Amino acid sequence: MPAAFPSSPPDIPATPLTTEMRDALRAIVGQKGLIEDEHGKQPFVTDWRGLLVGGAGAIVRPGSTEEVSRVVRLCHEHGVAIVPQGGNTGLMGGATPWPAHTGIVLSLGRMNRILEVDPVGYSMTVEAGCVLQTLQETASAHDRFLPLSLGAQGSCMIGGNLSTNAGGVQVLRYGNARNLVLGLEVVLPNGEVWDGLRALKKDNTGYDLKHLFMGAEGTLGIITKAVLKLWPAPKDVCTAWLAVRDPRAALEILSEAHSASEDNVGSCELMSRSAIDMVLRHIPGTQDPLKADTSWYLLLEWSSARPRRDGTEGMSEKMEQFLADQLEAGRVRDAAIAHTVSQSRKMWRIREGVAEASRAEGPGLSYDVSVAISRIPEFIDLGLKAVLGILPTIRPYPLGHIGDGNLHFSFMGPLGMDQQTLTQYKGVITRAVNDLITSMGGSISAEHGIGIDKLDELSHYRSKTELDIMRTIKRALDPQNIMNPGKVLRL
Repeated sequence: MPAAFPSSPPDIPATPLTTEMRDALRAIVGQKGLIEDEHGKQPFVTDWRGLLVGGAGAIVRPGSTEEVSRVVRLCHEHGVAIVPQGGNTGLMGGATPWPAHTGIVLSLGRMNRILEVDPVGYSMTVEAGCVLQTLQETASAHDRFLPLSLGAQGSCMIGGNLSTNAGGVQVLRYGNARNLVLGLEVVLPNGEVWDGLRALKKDNTGYDLKHLFMGAEGTLGIITKAVLKLWPAPKDVCTAWLAVRDPRAALEILSEAHSASEDNVGSCELMSRSAIDMVLRHIPGTQDPLKADTSWYLLLEWSSARPRRDGTEGMSEKMEQFLADQLEAGRVRDAAIAHTVSQSRKMWRIREGVAEASRAEGPGLSYDVSVAISRIPEFIDLGLKAVLGILPTIRPYPLGHIGDGNLHFSFMGPLGMDQQTLTQYKGVITRAVNDLITSMGGSISAEHGIGIDKLDELSHYRSKTELDIMRTIKRALDPQNIMNPGKVLRL
């Protein structure tokens, strides 16, 4: 299997698990909570893409916060490194151990209880191992809405979502994962438990500690529970698939959609024709909603918590009038509106199937970047010109959540080119893309995090002051560097 680790690995603790430690771990989590055979460890040490395969002395699967605390305290006392892991669906290697890792992978999958749903207070208290889709369905059963929505929602876990500050398709309206959280419980690198599990929207008692751990990718502590915000369940939803003139037209459509929908735009996803075709090739059951003579499409969804009433104008009628205006203005070439939930889901299946389809298509490169919304068309033009100038036969398939400025600037390798050959171009292409995004005041990581993949990119593009602050926080909380070492920062 091809390796994609940086050529210069960081220093990480290499204390191996002794027989005594293994016995102690087994005493804490039980035999069912400890995986030691190589075959059983493989799914936990291999990243979702199949590009990174690390090492681990054992996989530890605690069933409660108390067990997590005891495991971490034991590792702290012996200097054994810990890689926290949720659903292992990340794309940056943040949950994958380095090959030299001799410590444990701590999997939170057994901690999957929903502790409380408070529909009156619009909150839900959950354990970190809950699968995101289960939480969405639970909220819906209480006539409430959890807006975090990702392609991997059937297997990703909320602890990992929060640790990476996941984005998804609803950021435009509801914000990233950190905006959906009222409180956290966290096990610190010394095994102590910080109980910040409060359902408060206002709390100005000093530093807001929960934000330290969201987006830290498990390097400062392990999120074990969370209080999540809920919203009213959508009652009137309209999904449309638009063939648009170009990315500039897509932004103009979005800009006007806010007022036309009465501020009810939920999602706005830009897709290139090449991305759509790739999904249609590899994802069974997908169908092209619209065939038009254009390279760009928009998946636009409006939703309201107000139920549709007879005799009143709902989302569909508003959307139809809006699209008629956009057709007349020349921004929209053609459009299809979903008239059933099934039709809407089929449209979304195309957008959500891109990552899976790209893995089936073959070797590729993908950049998760953000820039000011109004500069997305400029970045696409300049970025494509730069990358095609380096490798003219590379196959671009850009797409993204343009309502929040996040573009997945992605490429499949030239036909017939293997991963090893494509990797020879990766360094110069990455530098060209990231130099451009930085020159435009953007970010080299919009929602996927840093992990292993962008370890050196972060140190290249962030200022010395920013890096020094991050290292100071890391050393203060984890002086032994045992918590997900070698991720995000080189110490």
